[in-house]
Amino acid sequence: MSRKLPGFGLSMGIVVFWLSAIVVVPLVALVGKATTLPWEGWSRILLDPRTLAAFRVSVACSLAAAALNALMGTVVAWILVRYPFPGRRLVDALVDMPFALPTAVAGITLTSLWSPHGWLGAPLAELGVRVAYTPLGIVLALAFVGLPFSVRTVQPVLEELPGEVEEAAGLLGADRLQTLSRVVLPALRPAILAGFALSFARGLGEFGSVVFISGNLPGRTEIVPLLVMQKLEEFKAPEAAVLGVGMLALSFLFLLPANWLQTRLRRRR
Repeated sequence: MSRKLPGFGLSMGIVVFWLSAIVVVPLVALVGKATTLPWEGWSRILLDPRTLAAFRVSVACSLAAAALNALMGTVVAWILVRYPFPGRRLVDALVDMPFALPTAVAGITLTSLWSPHGWLGAPLAELGVRVAYTPLGIVLALAFVGLPFSVRTVQPVLEELPGEVEEAAGLLGADRLQTLSRVVLPALRPAILAGFALSFARGLGEFGSVVFISGNLPGRTEIVPLLVMQKLEEFKAPEAAVLGVGMLALSFLFLLPANWLQTRLRRRR
């Protein structure tokens, strides 16, 4: 029978206090601020066509960016773990750059690059493809800030997955596609799903990197965090809190099933 480590009670008390102060209390305060409005105010704000359009843009672009990160993040993690090459440590460090770079700076940089006169946007503009001030620009900005989550959740699992497993599959007659689909991906699926969920949650509330490149066109490229900022600038804090509660509910509705599915996949493995 295992014994608890010494100091468990004190450590658990510190953890509960810290999580309450940093996470629980602010969330309770957000809900409390929103409840100062009557239910008619909630329906007026959340069912407003402009609000619904902003939620649609935020959710759709966050899902697209998370799916893109799930694919490319897995490829990046695979390269970093499975193949030694010159400059690998530099590439590994670059993955974490979105964490260190202020999101507003990232937004300005991405806008200048993908605008019709930017280095990357100009050639595409000549082909009739616009990136900046379109939903595509929002997806790229969210993919930028969410990429580290996908890479860093898949990378440790790949490091623990011995290369001998793939070699054994090859010796048993499996080709590369069969090895990938039947050996590697089942082991990586929970980590890929976790990275997808984290990237989606990060993108749903992103503001700084999106506000410049989106163009903020109501009904087309306007996101929910921008509406929140507008409400705060108009000194309508309860209405801003209602929008925040709506985003919080969306995140929980997505993250809870994702965590449940991730746990189930791990138990199967």
